[in-house]
Amino acid sequence: MRKRFVKSFGMLMMVAVLLVSVLPGSKTVLAAAPVSATQSYVEAMQPGWNLGNSLDSVGSDETAWGNPRVTKELIQGIAAQGYKSIRIPVTWDSHIGGAPNYTIDAAYLNRVKEVTQWALDANLYVMINVHHDSWVWISKMENNHDQTLARYNAVWTQIANAFKNISNKLMFESVNEPRFTDGGTTDEAKQQALLDELNNSFHSIVRSSGGGNAARPLVISTLEASPTQTRMTATYNNISKWNDKNVIATVHYYGFWPFSVNIAGYTTFNQEVQSDITTTFDNVYNTFVAKGIPVIVGEYGLLGFDKNTGVIEQGEKLKFFEYIGYYLKQKQITSMLWDNGQHFSRTQYKWADTDLFNIMKASWSGRSATASSDLVYVKKGVSAADKSVTLNLNGRTLSSLTVNGTTLKSGTDYTLSGSTLTFKASRLTQLTSSGTLGKSAVITAKFNGGADWKFNVVLYQTPKLSNTTGSTSSFSIPTAFNGDQLATMEAVYANGGNAGPQNWTSYKEFETAFSPTSNSIKLQPAFFNETNDGTVKLTFYFWSGEKVTYTIVKNGSNVTGTAS
Repeated sequence: MRKRFVKSFGMLMMVAVLLVSVLPGSKTVLAAAPVSATQSYVEAMQPGWNLGNSLDSVGSDETAWGNPRVTKELIQGIAAQGYKSIRIPVTWDSHIGGAPNYTIDAAYLNRVKEVTQWALDANLYVMINVHHDSWVWISKMENNHDQTLARYNAVWTQIANAFKNISNKLMFESVNEPRFTDGGTTDEAKQQALLDELNNSFHSIVRSSGGGNAARPLVISTLEASPTQTRMTATYNNISKWNDKNVIATVHYYGFWPFSVNIAGYTTFNQEVQSDITTTFDNVYNTFVAKGIPVIVGEYGLLGFDKNTGVIEQGEKLKFFEYIGYYLKQKQITSMLWDNGQHFSRTQYKWADTDLFNIMKASWSGRSATASSDLVYVKKGVSAADKSVTLNLNGRTLSSLTVNGTTLKSGTDYTLSGSTLTFKASRLTQLTSSGTLGKSAVITAKFNGGADWKFNVVLYQTPKLSNTTGSTSSFSIPTAFNGDQLATMEAVYANGGNAGPQNWTSYKEFETAFSPTSNSIKLQPAFFNETNDGTVKLTFYFWSGEKVTYTIVKNGSNVTGTAS
């Protein structure tokens, strides 16, 4: 959706800065977090959830981006899942009158108050903000300074007055992912100065508005909500001048970028992806929490989810969410899951992926065991062999392995030596005996705590791609996946060099450049938009370990594909 595209661009820029600002191997020193009422407040908010793509939609109505109207039942439903706080992003732009008063439409303000009250009635901590206004009009502040500031001040004056007598469990966030790029400046110091000006004004307006606003928790974002050291230090320096004990810092985190969108061959939750979490939040902790300023990760998730939650393989995504949940808890940082409707159904009030929710929920109180993979492949027509995986026990011990309610027997069906779990060939042969390609069985591993881990036993054959023709606007390679699952695609010109967008890598971005369907692999127009005429060699990598090559020839808008 448009909203997430803007966010993705901002996060890409965040990562670009992050990668050059964090020194690998730098020594981490963690100081103890001071005990304070606001730190306790923030910890009581854990875990948190975002009501994304609803009241923050850019348009005349909260349904503009495809979600239904928010209901009281939805708010109650998310509270029933164990969430303690909710972030209600609000875009005000289409509901603000003209100068000089910039009056917010009364009906819209009342709607925000209604949803907020539902959340408070559900005993949730609540955060409201100025959301996509950040890029719709606040980003123009450099060249439109006075009008932007006047409009911003008018909006917060009205919000502060409307909510000043509401429970202290409501907090205000000054602006979401603030950016000031529409004026053309690339000078971070200038952008930070504009943000400081807005935040100083916000702080003054709210604190002077009376009622509960005198001590209401206020949430202040770094520039673009990115956790780079330069931006965090600048934010700390500004808010520390206020000498206000009821201020909270916020950043957003969508993971190590190559992994989060599945590009450059980062298909797994490897050590580099994990280290990005630890380095980032050690820095967040030391910059803010250890110095008495609590932190909320106002949004977290994976950027690939913007297009499809299947961009990241299931087991790898579960390991990411397990680890980040654990690590943020260690750092006393509260997290708020970004959900624009792809996780918790806005109509059925159920999780689209219960395994994902279960591993997140388990992280609220402890760790879960995972494994090197959740996929166990058995090739059809080849004598079955024992298959080994490495358990990441994370302090847990294996209790049982079951298939369809039947408990597997140690020594007969599997062996466990330290952290190496080996499934016996005889049992795998029995589980795949139907001969039907695809997922044959699910082996559920239970431990002495935390979420279960599920091993998918898959019978497969080498995928087969067929010849085809098409155009740059519509080109799909007929594919018999034969039970296998696509991991990534590599694209290089026959005469040398990387093909397609982001040609600093030969491994293309999942869904952006290519997308698997049930019976084809679609090469997206975005791939061809940045591919020269000529011959391109494609290599498709599958989770079984199979590798299949394919050749395409682009001639203007015409494309011909040939199987190797």
